[in-house]
This record gives sequence, C-alpha cells and structure tokens, in this order.
Amino acid sequence: MRPGGVRSFALELARGPDDAYRGGERLCGRVLLEVAAPLRVLALEVAARGGAVTHWLEARSVGVNAISSDYVAAETYLRWRQLLLRGTGETTTLPPGRHEFPFSFQLPPTLVTSFEGKHGSVRYCIKATLHRPWVPTRRTRKVFTVIEPVDINTPALLAPQAGAREKIARSWYSNRGLVSLSAKIDRKGYTPGEVIPVFAEIDNGSTRPVLPRAAVIQTQTFMARGARKQKRAVVASLSGEPVGPGRRALWQGRALRIPPVGPSILHCRVLHVDYALKVCVDIPGSSKLLLELPLVIGTIPLHPFGSRSSSVGSHASFLMDWGLGVLPERPEAPPEYSEVVPDEEVAAMEQSLLPLLQDPDVSMEGPFFAYIEEFRFRPPPLYSEPCHVTCGILVPQPGTEPGTQL
Repeated sequence: MRPGGVRSFALELARGPDDAYRGGERLCGRVLLEVAAPLRVLALEVAARGGAVTHWLEARSVGVNAISSDYVAAETYLRWRQLLLRGTGETTTLPPGRHEFPFSFQLPPTLVTSFEGKHGSVRYCIKATLHRPWVPTRRTRKVFTVIEPVDINTPALLAPQAGAREKIARSWYSNRGLVSLSAKIDRKGYTPGEVIPVFAEIDNGSTRPVLPRAAVIQTQTFMARGARKQKRAVVASLSGEPVGPGRRALWQGRALRIPPVGPSILHCRVLHVDYALKVCVDIPGSSKLLLELPLVIGTIPLHPFGSRSSSVGSHASFLMDWGLGVLPERPEAPPEYSEVVPDEEVAAMEQSLLPLLQDPDVSMEGPFFAYIEEFRFRPPPLYSEPCHVTCGILVPQPGTEPGTQL
C-alpha cells in the first residue's frame, strides 16, 4: 500500500490508446482513485494542454571563444481545466474503496496534427492532480493523439503536377552533351498506401549513360526567432534502368508506393512537414539533374468518383502532352432514330406489340419485361469497359425461351 492510503491514482480515456481525435470532437474520460482508508482531499482537478514547441542550439566561434545561440518557439492550441472536487479551503473525506470522477470537454475546432521531430514536436496530454493536506501532491497524466483531417478531394490537390529541366553535362571544362528531364504526376494530393504513377521522359544527349531515379522526400522545417532548421528524409524511392548515350527513355506510370507516414502539416507557425516527389538523373562526372514536384499527404482518401474522373483526365492529358495520342475535339452525336428505322417499320412494330400489351393473360412481371426493366435501369459502363450492347427491344424468336438473350 502506498503512503497516505492511496492504492491507485490513474486517468482513463473513453477511446483506446490507438484511437485519435480531431478538432471539434468531444473528449471524455474519468479519473480513478482507489483508497484503503478514509482520505482527506483538498481538491482534485483535471487539465488538458496541447501545443507545438521547437528548440535547437547553434554554435558559432568568436575569436577563440565559442558562443551557443538558443532558439526556442512555442504555440498553444489547447488549454482547459476543471475541478472535480472543489477546493473551498476545507477538506473532503473520501471513504475507503474505488472512486470514479468523470469529465468531458469539447476540443477546439482547429488543431494541429500530433508530431514528433528532432527539433520540435506537437503534443497533447491530460493531467489529473490530487491535493491533500500535509502530503505531497499526486499527479497522473495521459497523452492522446490528434490527427487533423486533410482532404485531398479538392481542386488544388487534384490538379496534375508537371515540370521539365535540362542540364549540359560537363567534364574537365568540356561539354559532353545535353541531358533533359520531364516528369508528370496525375495529382498533388495522396494518402499513405497509395501508389504514385510517375510519368517521365529522359533524353540523354551526352556521351555517357545516365541513371534516372525518383523518391518521395519528407522535409521537416522548424522555426524560431526568425531562423529555420530543416531535416530531410527519404520515405520511398525507385530506380530506373540506365539510359545509354544518345538514347531516350519513357516512364509510363512507374509505381511508387507511399508508406505509412504522417500527414502534411502546413498551418503551424513554428514547424512544417512537407513532402515532394524528386526525380533526378545521375550524370557521371557532373552534378545531378534534379526536378521536384510538390506533394501533400492527406488523411481523407480520394473519392471513388474523383478517382475515376481524375485518372481518366490525367491519362488523357498525359497522352496529349507527350504526343502519344490525339483526342477528338468533340464526339460525334448519334444519328436520329428516324434516320435508321423507316416509319413503316415503326408502325408495323407498334401494331405487333399492341395486342401483346392488351392481352390480360400477359403478366408485366414475366421474364421478358423483367429483362427490359433490368436493361433500362442498368448503370452506364465504365470508360474502360467496351460496350457490346446496343439500345433496342429484344423480341423472342420462335424456338427460343422468353428472356433468352439473342
């Protein structure tokens, strides 16, 4: 038994440790206190705090002395406090046993995603404090995770990203030819687990083979007192085949999968987390040819409809940009029905169908009409699916069962 008669003092949240919160949600929990003997309590309070902090040191030499500069910055997003047992100056005696003190509060509408970096962090926690007379204060705390939604289904994040660079390969002050690089991705926003199809063209006009590569780079930027500190890391990469001298290579959607990483943090004043797709060409004897396309890693995946339209539009745009296909400016309208079927045939068809519809023995729930209704309400095919059926009415022929497709 612990001194003072307190067996346990803990915090519990309604959600598990693996669950995350977002701005505007309600956070619920309880403080658990178990005592073995009557316990005198002055106050019991619970408080929540959350914010971003950056900190690093930079050393510089002044003569023979070394001076260190301390860079610190902080930003607060959450501050809440509630008394579960009010301190009125008099003590409250709790009987032996287990006591539960529930609490609940609403998070601010806008928060920043939890983050842990080398020179800064974004953290959220709840702390419970037990005040007793003539006894040291007892504290317990619980950390919780916040993930702010980043929806990639916006026009800005669905827009294709493209760029082009070129470089003259030099060696010992002599030109060895021009190397050019063009790259394109279908959109700017992605979520972890998605595959980025990388389209690229590498034109090697030099006298040596070059090697194209691509990688997703995470950049952590920490800010304090007008200074910046950055840390970069490669989170995913791929390597292509060497491109020989005077040859040209095409990447027609090379797959680069995004691993489980944290979302982009763009709306914090003391730290940022950015992503970019870097496509580079290693040139022997010269510096790399580098092309960077911005990325945003979100939390809300692409909507199925947006995915379909985006993929079709991006692929068509890619074909147009790279000259791999020509799309018609305007599709040709279908012909009028009267141009295909003569008026005499339409009248004969109506006369042949009229007795069938007026016959009381013919049920509207038969296979023939079921097939018509099924065809009428069938959804349109995908663009990738060839259409083998033309609109029309199927009339059973002699010797076939009703509803049999002809």
